[in-house]
Amino acid sequence: MISAVYLINLKGEILIYRSYRDDVTRAAADAFRMQVLAAKEFRSPVQIFEKASFFHVRSSNVYLVAATRENVNAAMVFQFLFALVDVFKGYFGGDFNEDAVRDNFPLVYELLDETMDFGYPQSCSVDLLKTFIMQEGQALDPARALVAATLAPAQVTGAVSWRREGIKYRKNEVFLDVVEHVNLLMSNKGTVLRSDVTGEVVMKTYLTGMPECKFGLNDKLMMQGEGKRRESGSIEMEDVSFHQCVKLGKFDSDKAVTFIPPDGEFILMKYRVSENINLPFHVLPIVKELGRTRLEVNVKVKAQYSSVTGLNVIVRIPLPPNTAKVTPVTAAGKAKYEPETSELVWRMRKFPGDTEYALSAEVEMSARIEDKKAWSRPPISMEYQVPMLAASGLHVRFLKIYEKSNYNTIKWVRYISKNGQYLNRI
Repeated sequence: MISAVYLINLKGEILIYRSYRDDVTRAAADAFRMQVLAAKEFRSPVQIFEKASFFHVRSSNVYLVAATRENVNAAMVFQFLFALVDVFKGYFGGDFNEDAVRDNFPLVYELLDETMDFGYPQSCSVDLLKTFIMQEGQALDPARALVAATLAPAQVTGAVSWRREGIKYRKNEVFLDVVEHVNLLMSNKGTVLRSDVTGEVVMKTYLTGMPECKFGLNDKLMMQGEGKRRESGSIEMEDVSFHQCVKLGKFDSDKAVTFIPPDGEFILMKYRVSENINLPFHVLPIVKELGRTRLEVNVKVKAQYSSVTGLNVIVRIPLPPNTAKVTPVTAAGKAKYEPETSELVWRMRKFPGDTEYALSAEVEMSARIEDKKAWSRPPISMEYQVPMLAASGLHVRFLKIYEKSNYNTIKWVRYISKNGQYLNRI
């Protein structure tokens, strides 16, 4: 397992050194520091010096380095280092840099002691750590301290470290958001060159006790696991990853997402869909060059959804860098030329479904000697937000909650599609 953890600044100075075993010395860290950090270019995140493996990641101006002499799981080590960065950010107000480390030496050492024991990673949950590791100057209620001292050991050593016992709410509610980002690259002839959706299921729970939740989607594997023969409307998800609360054994056996949720907000799962994407918008650009000093731009944007309304739609139309004057005409929204980015920006607050809006513009350019190079025609990009639309076709079929007191739960489900890299070549 991990023998030591180092925090090193960009100058190569060791800010923090915490040894968990005696098989990697500080001298080995000096060898890593001199040969790797002193070099101008080093690409491999894993290096071997004096028969010890060094894994390092960078956050702002601090390197986090883990050293070991054993043949450990590299992915586990990197996951621990990134989790450690999240822990420090949770304690330092979202910023983790050299100044934060220097101002909080005792707190950093205490966190390193709690997150790892004899080289084995322990709980890296910020909410759990804050129940018994208090920041300097934080007032501690004696009654709250007694509760924390009672519950913390059960959380750390128990099977459900992400949720404490004894949680009570007068109103039990679950909010579930399916947030999807649509990525598109379309040719100037209207052919889709690449499209996919990256999404995540975000939950916010206010539930009493230790409830067990069961979650179902219209994913092909999940529906086959339930023995459903009809697969119409099912989708095929790729690159699926789950929160640690999901029972992976049950998912492997019967394809059911079963979990005991943390209290509050968390990301339940992430996924990607690359087939049968419902593109929210279709862009039809026509750009004509009228000589060396004039340009004619016509752009049509059509909503390919119905019964919902798009919000904060922005179309960014690139123009040549020597643009001098732009005269846009549009029946919807506002269009303005921004010389800082050489873009004609068309903004619409609302975009109803099954509608089409058009923009036309006359562009005058200055004829300069240095502008002999042909214009590269960068793609048109879009920004948007469409509530209650799942571009991948994903649908939440059920969300069941089981708890021994059998209370009633109010469930809210919301879909939202946003832009990823939504590009149309011109």
